[in-house]
Amino acid sequence: MEYWLPIVYLAIMGLALLVYVILDGYDLGVGMLLPGATDAEKDLMIASIGPFWDANETWIVLGVGVLLIAFPLAHGIILSSLYIPVTLMLLGLILRGVAFDLRVKGGDHRKALWNRAFFVGSLLASVSQGWMLGAYITGLREDITSLLFAGLIAATLPALYVLLGAAWLLMKSEGELFDKAVRWGRRAMLPMGVALLLVSVATPVVSEAIARRWFSLPNAIGLLPIPLVCALVYGGLFWFLNRPELLRRGYAWLVYAGIVLICVMAALGLAFSIFPDVVMGRMTLWEASASVASLQFTLVGVVITLPMIVFYTIYIYRIFHGKARALSYE
Repeated sequence: MEYWLPIVYLAIMGLALLVYVILDGYDLGVGMLLPGATDAEKDLMIASIGPFWDANETWIVLGVGVLLIAFPLAHGIILSSLYIPVTLMLLGLILRGVAFDLRVKGGDHRKALWNRAFFVGSLLASVSQGWMLGAYITGLREDITSLLFAGLIAATLPALYVLLGAAWLLMKSEGELFDKAVRWGRRAMLPMGVALLLVSVATPVVSEAIARRWFSLPNAIGLLPIPLVCALVYGGLFWFLNRPELLRRGYAWLVYAGIVLICVMAALGLAFSIFPDVVMGRMTLWEASASVASLQFTLVGVVITLPMIVFYTIYIYRIFHGKARALSYE
């Protein structure tokens, strides 16, 4: 029990953060795509994420909550080291929430202002999350190499979110907005692909521990499916986005599913790279975990809460599936 409980909590935390990237990633991407749309299209884009975006953020609350209750020592180190990007991310998410409500309630003369605020909040949250991920991978070090790597992830993660947002709009829109989503997806493919390649190359460079794990035998052979799957799926995404007639026939979901598969492969690679550390090179999950008694006590709450979150997430996506309708606040 002492050995397995921290692993169970780490798996739950990792799953929560992965689901957050997949779900909240598309609505952050939609927010960053707003400047390229007409006023009517902006309303439809907001309507497409309206029933979901608030619930999507539940997953990051779950992930951070598990970090706090299961790994309190790591929680203190991580959030202290990432104080500025965490603060900026929260400011971005708050700005998005305020803009979502006030873009219509503030009146037509203020609508453009709140549309810009929604875009700025989405971009700020995305860049901050990229910096946090890059800093975490390098073990929260503050040398120039680590800072440059964190900056690289901060600059490239928004491309993934934009591609997710475009894929979401392919499933939720029709007509001119659908055509724009195809173009947005094509434009995001190159920066996302370059980002994926640069991150894959840079990660073992900035971390000797990760390099040893990936490039030693037999690990190198066993891990080969991860980059191969990513490369094949990337090619498939490019192929589909250049055939909009297939996307109109109901295959648009394959684009979103492909991006999700890339995210899953990247998460598996990251998990292998850092396990069993919670803070790379500084603290293992067993060193950082709370007492077994505390983990057993809180596990009851997790067992109750996690299925409820999964249920209502599936439920709202089931209820509001299909194409988005015109935005209404009545």
